[in-house]
Amino acid sequence: MADDSVRSEASSQQHSHNRENKLSEKTEAAADNQTLSKRQRKKLLKQQKWEEERELRKQRRKERKQQRRLQRLNHHEEDGGEAQSARKRLRREVTPSSLRLVVDCSFDSLMLVKDVCKLHKQIQRCYAENRRSLHPVQFYLTSLGGQLKQSMDAKDKGWVNWKDITISTEHYSEVVAKEELVYLTSDSPNVLEELDPKKAYVIGGLVDHNHHKGITFERAKELGIDHAQLPLSSFVKMNSRKVLAVNHVFEIILAYLEKGSWQEAFFTILPQRKGAVAVDQDGTNIEKKEEEDTDSDSDADTPEQTEKSV
Repeated sequence: MADDSVRSEASSQQHSHNRENKLSEKTEAAADNQTLSKRQRKKLLKQQKWEEERELRKQRRKERKQQRRLQRLNHHEEDGGEAQSARKRLRREVTPSSLRLVVDCSFDSLMLVKDVCKLHKQIQRCYAENRRSLHPVQFYLTSLGGQLKQSMDAKDKGWVNWKDITISTEHYSEVVAKEELVYLTSDSPNVLEELDPKKAYVIGGLVDHNHHKGITFERAKELGIDHAQLPLSSFVKMNSRKVLAVNHVFEIILAYLEKGSWQEAFFTILPQRKGAVAVDQDGTNIEKKEEEDTDSDSDADTPEQTEKSV
């Protein structure tokens, strides 16, 4: 009984203390209100209302965000349906070619880092253009390693997910039978008139600014494989040397497969800075090329970064 009496008394004291605290807080608040000006009291009430409605504002923002997402989705379904159908129709019209194009990357040790980076961009361009082509070729990348692979790993990690391409660390002569190989080099005395779908055409992956002139021709002779040059002189007169960037050779062949004309292919792809002028079969200049410059040293369209758009 004594314990119950003590607890009752303690509880009574606690309630009394709480009432005193509340009374004190009200008194202090009233005193504060009396010391605040009308403008300050108004500002205080506004701030209190702002705090009270914080959760409500948060909920409204969430609802608006969801509404905008639904609107974008509906808009995409309405406007994108026709475009998507067109893309599907276009894909059905794609006819892959049996022709093989090989980029020989065995010249890695002969290039400076900046030139290796340029080659990397040119290869990216080849891959992107082949994916978009109406007649994509069988794309091979051989002897991949060294500085080039380091550049690809550092700047384009998505290359490991590239589709419709054969990538090998081995030399192209170990990937394709020698009798099927034709090395494309501007130093060859043989002029390529037509493309043989049974052949694999090799493009030298070298950016050297003429420091190693004729090296691809010499490599082809050493290996005892066929070699040829594109029929550039038969259709085009240029201010510069006939040596083209890797992606230009690649894209010219893609254009030839689509158009069936070397002249159209050359003038579709060759950059303006080459000063290309069309010539008749008797060597007479017949027109000046007026195409937009497509500098191979500029950034390529990459997947995404390569494969994102594929």
